[in-house]
Parts: sequence; structure tokens; C-alpha cells
Amino acid sequence: MKKLIISIVVLSLLAACYKDKGNYVIDMPESPVLQNLDTLYEAMTGDSLIVQPKITGIATEDLECDWRIDVPEALVPEANHYKGNALRIVFGLEAKRYTARLTVTNKANGMKYFYPFKIQGVTEFSRGTLVLSQDQGTGKLSFIKPDNSVQPNIYEVINGQPLPVDPLQLHYVRNQFTGNTPLGYWIISKQAGVRLNVNTLKKESLKPGTLFDNFFLAPSTIKVGNLQAHPQGVLLGVINDKFYGGATTTWDQSATYGMFGTYADGEYDLASKFVLSTANNNYTVIAFEKNKKQFVRINLFGSPMYFGTQYSAINSAIFNPTNVGMDLLQLVQINNADTYAYVKNATGQIYELMFNVNFSGPFNFTSGHKRLFIRPEWITADTKMLASRSGYIYVAVQNQVFRYNPLSEQVQLLKTAIKSEVTMLKLEDDENTLIVGSVGTLYYLDIQVGKNGELVKKIEGIPGNPVDMTWRK
Repeated sequence: MKKLIISIVVLSLLAACYKDKGNYVIDMPESPVLQNLDTLYEAMTGDSLIVQPKITGIATEDLECDWRIDVPEALVPEANHYKGNALRIVFGLEAKRYTARLTVTNKANGMKYFYPFKIQGVTEFSRGTLVLSQDQGTGKLSFIKPDNSVQPNIYEVINGQPLPVDPLQLHYVRNQFTGNTPLGYWIISKQAGVRLNVNTLKKESLKPGTLFDNFFLAPSTIKVGNLQAHPQGVLLGVINDKFYGGATTTWDQSATYGMFGTYADGEYDLASKFVLSTANNNYTVIAFEKNKKQFVRINLFGSPMYFGTQYSAINSAIFNPTNVGMDLLQLVQINNADTYAYVKNATGQIYELMFNVNFSGPFNFTSGHKRLFIRPEWITADTKMLASRSGYIYVAVQNQVFRYNPLSEQVQLLKTAIKSEVTMLKLEDDENTLIVGSVGTLYYLDIQVGKNGELVKKIEGIPGNPVDMTWRK
């Protein structure tokens, strides 16, 4: 009998649960509706920043807004906390990207609602073009604003001192693996270098400000052959005929990030020309040993490692990369694949060598062709030459620029007339425009498919002869 009563009670409870359809009426508090709050705001350093969203759904007397800007370097974080329905401040932070948050509180019920956004600090130099030029042997730096107006001698104006003599290169270094974090500008000359803050163009004081200071243990003298910017935001290349690479094993905001340790160990003397090649985010270097006259392999395993001729030479009957027997004058590569070397033999003949390499493994060097170059008078160690992704090679000869197709050996003179000797060639990021530098002037030429170097625009007012340029957009 007792068991029967228990069973009836259990069944009654189950039936009660079954009949409960869960049709509860829940009175949720009304959420606010936000309008006119963007995900990213740009703020000019020293200027006003106003963020004024429209908030509805909460009675005005019950609405409370708190704003917070996260500033990692701030000694007092609360100094960047604000109250009010709108954020109205004079932006006094650095030209960096900051995480911010608006907290909306409904005081009637205590509910809080969070809305994150970003603030990008900028300066007058955050967008524009820098041009390095040589004026009577002295380096000059000019800044071109987005409206194409030129501020010449900007380095001397800001820093109160001249640049080193014999300028060679200008590099904008940024870490592409951390969202293109800008790390600085490097102005490189034959025996020196200066690093600038990207937002102020002042010589760096917190990080190494000169090429000499960028060594953990600097050599007694510096002779720069050629430096390039690695995608991690450091310099690498040939100094004193040896190969150096900036340190990448620490935080990219550290003062030691990008500094040079010892050069890649080995018995070698490199020509100044080299190619930084990539395949599947593996970066390798094709270089040339100028005494042994051979192509050599350098791998970037954290730091540069010299492997010399530790590769398999394929089709060496065409030419032997371990014993070229000629001097290297120029070296360019198309799309991380076909590489063209222009070399000179003992009698002065200029040859074009084409080859492909795989220095990431299985470490092959495949010779493609060896032939006398059709325009030997073009090629010297100082020739301005660059290769495009479209497969063309552009060559400057006195005051003319030619487009050379290495597959067909066709040569085409670009249409725009250049008044003086060409001292610089540079491709825009999309490679639809070729920028030609000549005394005092930059010529922007249209080289898209179907175009033949027609003039797009011309910028004048550059002091001396343009040597190199870079930009931030």
C-alpha cells in the first residue's frame, strides 16, 4: 500500500511537469540603442577629439556614460577615464592605436552596457611621402604631404643638424606580423645611418638613433653595401662585405629589437647586391661571393646563417653557380621566382644569367640561361634597375627609362621625357605606377597594362637628386 501511494505521488508530479509548457512572461529591461558610434576614430595629437553618439531607450535622468581609453604607458590609468554623454578631450596621447570603451549605465536598474572602439593617434607626418636626395654630396630629406606640397630639408628643420653625406637608401620599417606596426624610418648612407620616429621625424632617442648605435658591438668602421627591410621590421644586408640581420627574438617595442649582433659566420666577402626571397613565409637570401665569384645561400633561422654553396646545382652545364668566373653588376628577381644576374667577364662582355632557387629545401639552384645581354652599354654597378611582378625589368639609361622583357628580349622606351639624368626608380605598391627621380623632380609614370609610361603627375621642389623614397598611406 505504501509503495502504491509513493507511485501515485511521483506520477502526479510528472504529470504536473508535463503540463507546464514553460510559457513564462519575463520582463527584461529595455536596452539602449546607440547611433553614431564608429569602431575607429582618428585623432590628431594636440587637437580636439569629440565622440558624441546618440543614445535612446533610456530616460535622460537615468543615463550615465563612462569613457575609458587604455594607455599601457600611463602611470595613472584613471587620468584617461572620463564621464559624460559625449567624449570631449584634447587628444594629448602619442600617435598610436589605443583601445577605448564606452560604458552606458541605466541608473534605474543598475544594468551596464559596453561598447568598445579604437582611437588612432596621428600627426601631420602620419601620412605622406618621404624623399631622400643628394645635394652636392649631402643627404637631404623632404616630406610630401597628401596634397603633393613639398616640405624640403625637413630633417634639418626638425633636428637642427644635417644628414650624413653620401646617402644611399631610405627604409620605412614596420612589423607586418603584428598588423604593420610602424617601427621607424632608417636613412642609410655609405658609412652611417640615422633612425627617425615615424610620427615626429625626430631622431630616435629611446631606441638606437644611429646605425653605429644599432650594433651590440659595432665594428670600428662601417661600409654599407646594401640594406633591405625585412617584413618583421628590421634591417638586413651587407655591411663591411659581411651579412648582418636585425634581432627579432624580442618584443618589437623593445629598444634592442632590430639591433645587429655578429654577422653570419663564415669565410666570405659579399658583393653589395642580394635578393631577399620568400616562399610560404620562409625568407632566404641569394647573395654573391665576389672573390670566389659564386652564388651563395643565406638562411634566416632567427638570425642569418651563411651556408655558402651548400645547394645542388641543377643544369650546371648552362652555367655553374659555384664558379661563375665573372663579376656581379646587377641582380633582380621577378615574383620570388625567375632571378636575373648581370655579370661582366674579364674582357668586359656583359652576360645575362637567369636562374631559380629553392633555398628553403631541398636547396636547389637551377640554371636557366646564359646569354650576352642585348644592351651591354646599359649595365654598370650603378645602373638603376628594378623588376616588376608583371615580368618586366625597368632600366634607366641617362635621361631615359626602358621597359625590358627578359623572355622575348624586347625593349621599349617609355613615353615621358625626363629632362635630366635619372637617379632613382621606384614602384608604387600596386606596381601600376613607376616613379622616376631626376634632379629636383619626381615623375609618376603610368605602366598599367596597355600603358607605356605616360605622365600621371610631376612633383617638383626636391633639393638635389632623388636617391630613394618611401611612404605611409
